[in-house]
Amino acid sequence: MNAHDIQQNFFDQLHRPWLADEVFDSVPDCVYFVKDRDGKYIAVNQTLVKRCGRTSKDEIIGLRANKLFPAPLGESFTEQDLAILHNGPPIRGQLELHLYPGGNQGWCLTWKEPVTDGNGDIIGVAGISRDLPNRSEAANALDTVSLVLKHIDSHIDQPLAVKDLAKLAGFSPYQLDQRIRTLFGVSIGQFITRRRIEHACHLLERTTDSLSFIALECGYSDQSAFTRQFRQSVGFPPGTYRERKRGKS
Repeated sequence: MNAHDIQQNFFDQLHRPWLADEVFDSVPDCVYFVKDRDGKYIAVNQTLVKRCGRTSKDEIIGLRANKLFPAPLGESFTEQDLAILHNGPPIRGQLELHLYPGGNQGWCLTWKEPVTDGNGDIIGVAGISRDLPNRSEAANALDTVSLVLKHIDSHIDQPLAVKDLAKLAGFSPYQLDQRIRTLFGVSIGQFITRRRIEHACHLLERTTDSLSFIALECGYSDQSAFTRQFRQSVGFPPGTYRERKRGKS
């Protein structure tokens, strides 16, 4: 019995779809959600219910984020969802502001992944947002780091020198590296590589762009350099990755 059959055999025994919200109900510093193809909530945890001043999950199911959160947070969350639903890249460890009890805002790391059907078509979005320490000095540092992370993502096809990123943040290269290590557990150089490879994976899965084009889009000087880094990070070359993903769908 292969892995798919083992999973299917288990889920066939459930009396209802398993959405994992019960697991996250007891995690107070983490918001969990699943949304449908229209960006409407179909599963949430109790943390999200409390932070939005609601009394039950039923009050949230069927709403979009822009109907649940105040502007401009709600609009930005809905824009993220719709971008992923329309074949945009997933969000992985994105630093952003979130809503906390009492209406205050604080920093969190957010992950959002597309939910696909048996044909590989996107039918929803699932994600979590994990709280970060919100001391005033930490918040100020995170505000600055957020600018750096946004710069990396919006310039992923260009050279990204650590000294230039540090200058943008008003940090020394060492200070920036330490902050990235604290947040993500990797150096700033490793973080940039991870972002490039994640973007490459999205393009390989969701487009028919050539490998040489993807290499340039992800900031590599040529296809061979891209292939070497991709193989080192993922375990096999980009062409094989694309074939496996398409075969899976």
